[in-house]
Amino acid sequence: LPLTCPPSLGIVIFHPPSQPPRVTGLPSLASFSLTGREVLTPFPGLGTAAPAQGGAHLKQCDLLKLSRRQKQLCRREPGLAETLQDAAHLSLLECQFQFRHERWNCSLEGRTGLLKRGFKETAFLYAVSAAALTHTLARACSAGRMERCTCDDSPGLESRQAWQWGVCGDNLKYSTKFLNNFLGPKRGSKDLRARVDAHNTHVGIKAVKSGLRTTCKCHGVSGSCAVRTCWKQLSPFRETGQVLKLRYDSAVKVSSATNEALGRLELWAPASPGSPTKGPAPRPGDLVYMEDSPSFCRPSKYSPGTGGRLCSREASCSSLCCGRGYDTQSRLAAFSCHCRVQWCCYVECQQCVREELVYTCKH
Repeated sequence: LPLTCPPSLGIVIFHPPSQPPRVTGLPSLASFSLTGREVLTPFPGLGTAAPAQGGAHLKQCDLLKLSRRQKQLCRREPGLAETLQDAAHLSLLECQFQFRHERWNCSLEGRTGLLKRGFKETAFLYAVSAAALTHTLARACSAGRMERCTCDDSPGLESRQAWQWGVCGDNLKYSTKFLNNFLGPKRGSKDLRARVDAHNTHVGIKAVKSGLRTTCKCHGVSGSCAVRTCWKQLSPFRETGQVLKLRYDSAVKVSSATNEALGRLELWAPASPGSPTKGPAPRPGDLVYMEDSPSFCRPSKYSPGTGGRLCSREASCSSLCCGRGYDTQSRLAAFSCHCRVQWCCYVECQQCVREELVYTCKH
């Protein structure tokens, strides 16, 4: 795959082993305007997302870069390998969407170096990866893709009835329980980085939990609501990504202090200059980080820089291009026009061409 499993925690941060091939030529404007509805196309090295048949899931588990214990859990859980891959795609797409207009755009290039540091961006990667795992596992249960779980155990609603009525609830309870077991016990409680990673992981899980909603469906003659069936359903992952992006924007820089009464390390905001006491402790929902981030303007071991990035002249070029300026190029783009609805069931359009300006940051 491989997955990056920091020894301090054991959570999986997914990324392909190599960069996707670079596309030559000038990209279209649509290429930097992700909608969140993109197909989750498998990346090189990830394999297919189709459900594995027979013992194929054993081979898929062996290909994943997991700890020995995680690999054993994967082999005992048919459907888990595909679910882990889906979570990888989901977290990557969401990260790239949320940072599409920023200097760090969740590029795969430099990801390994980034994960070794305690930046705000590292905090977001931990949170969004944990959230994607939680979300995807819960959805996989309700979709019948996992053998050891099914719909959520809503009161008075059996699984067979749930599938019959199409009201199979997302099993967040199983998802969080399995994920805690999959990640293993907390380790490194006296290490600041381990505490920070664990905190950000739980922020991601809580963000998914906060999006759990009760959905109801009416049954009855002529659309009446004589009988109402309710079940639990997760909100779209886009909403979770937006929550985590807001947490990133207000992330808290922390240091550590030992709680003598409890005998463990706790996170605290650094003390104000001249203040003899430490700052306040971060809230459970805050993303936390230890180091100030680099500018990401120039290529480094953390990112490819912003040279060549598409930008909006009115909205983002001044910030994204880091004062280097931008190039303007003209191109012809085809689009559908003069569309008419034809009887009975299709729309007929002509192809028109228009000139558009594209702005890219100077190197």
